[in-house]
Amino acid sequence: MRLNNKRAIVTAAGSGMGRAGCILFAREGAAVVVVDIDEKGARGTADAVKAAGGTAHVIVADLLKADECERVVHDGAKALGGLDLLWNHAGMPGPAEVEGLNLGAYAAAMDLNVRSGLLSSAAAAPYMRKAGGGSILFTASVAGLVGSMMAPVYSAGKFAVVGMVMSMAQRFAADKIRVNALCPGLTDTPMLPQFVNRNNDPSLQEENAKKLAAAIPMGRPGRPEELAHAALWLLSDDASYVTGIALPVDGGYVCR
Repeated sequence: MRLNNKRAIVTAAGSGMGRAGCILFAREGAAVVVVDIDEKGARGTADAVKAAGGTAHVIVADLLKADECERVVHDGAKALGGLDLLWNHAGMPGPAEVEGLNLGAYAAAMDLNVRSGLLSSAAAAPYMRKAGGGSILFTASVAGLVGSMMAPVYSAGKFAVVGMVMSMAQRFAADKIRVNALCPGLTDTPMLPQFVNRNNDPSLQEENAKKLAAAIPMGRPGRPEELAHAALWLLSDDASYVTGIALPVDGGYVCR
C-alpha cells in the first residue's frame, strides 16, 4: 500500500475529487481527516472511507476564515497523532465578471483559492518536520497554466497557487517536505455546472458543456477518481523526487 500508516488531511472532501481522494487514500493505508464546510457531505465521505476499511475523522470548517485554516490542521494532527500529508483542495469558481466586478466576491475567491492553502500549509509544516518530512498538495487548475477568458479571477488565483507551490517547494525542500500542484481540467464533479454556466444562462448550459468538451482532445470531462489517482501519486513516496511541479490532468487540454 502506497500510503501505509500515513496521516492525511484533505480539505473540500465532502464530494467530488476530495471524496474520491479520501476513499483512495484509505484503501492505500492512510488515516484521513475529512474537512468540509458541509457537515453532511463530510460525514458521507467519512462513512465511505470506513466502508473501504479506513479510518476517518470529520472536521467542519469555513476556510474563508483565517483561523479556521489553522484550526483544521491543529485539530486534524491531534486526531491523527501527527501529520504526513495535506491536500489543499478547497476552492471556488469566483465571479466571472471583469467589468462590474463585485469586490466582495473577488476577495472571497482569492481568500479560499490562495490564502486558505497558504495558511494551512504554514500550520502543517512543523508537524511534518517533526515526522521527518511530508507532502503537501494544492489543487490548482489548467486555468493556472493557461488563461481562461471566462474566469479571469479564478485563473488569477490558480496562477498564484502554481507560483506559490514552486516557491514553497524550494523553501521546504531541506525539511524533506515536498510541495506540488494538481491541475485538473474540466472534471465531472458537483461544481461542474458552475464552470459550464459562467454566463448565468441555464438555457446555454448544454451548449456550453459541448463546447468545453470539444476543446479537450480526449473529448470528455475527467472523472473524480482519475484526479484522485494523480493526487495519490504526487502525495506518495512514488513521487519522492518530485517537488514544485504543476501536473495537468486534463485529457490533453493544455497541450493543444
